[in-house]
Amino acid sequence: MASASLTNPLRGQKRWAYLTRQRTVRVASTNEDGSLYLSPLWFVVDGEKIYLPLDAGSRHGANGEAGRPVAGLVDAGDEFTTVSGVRILGSLAPVDDAEHVARLQELVCDKYFYVGHPYAEQYFEFGEFAGRRYYELVPDKMIGWDSRETTMPAVPEARVLPAFVQGRTAGRNE
Repeated sequence: MASASLTNPLRGQKRWAYLTRQRTVRVASTNEDGSLYLSPLWFVVDGEKIYLPLDAGSRHGANGEAGRPVAGLVDAGDEFTTVSGVRILGSLAPVDDAEHVARLQELVCDKYFYVGHPYAEQYFEFGEFAGRRYYELVPDKMIGWDSRETTMPAVPEARVLPAFVQGRTAGRNE
């Protein structure tokens, strides 16, 4: 059966470049009762690894620490020729190294805030208050697609043709 990931795959360095630039991952984790918890989250990529900042009250963090499965979807596009995305199936692993957490904080700041952003300070202060932790989204499987790879936008053309080839309107009475 044909699918976008087979006909227009997004793999390797292109996939990591795509993930690095995208801003939202939709994460689904499995609750204790087997139901799904789904929410859009921010994320950063560091060294071809995906990290999620999760506040202490996050169900995703608790579900991940309990070893239950997690899935993520990063997608973009709103027309057939522009759809792209990466589906990630795996688990969550807490990041406990203080230096690595500081690096991830800098990546979040660079990705989601600009110098003088009115809410940057509040975001990081709330993270301290709420016990924000970072988790690696560890993929067991990643599936990517990018329809932009195979579609060509209509653009004006300029070609140098041999002298014997005439334009479409040559020889017409106009």
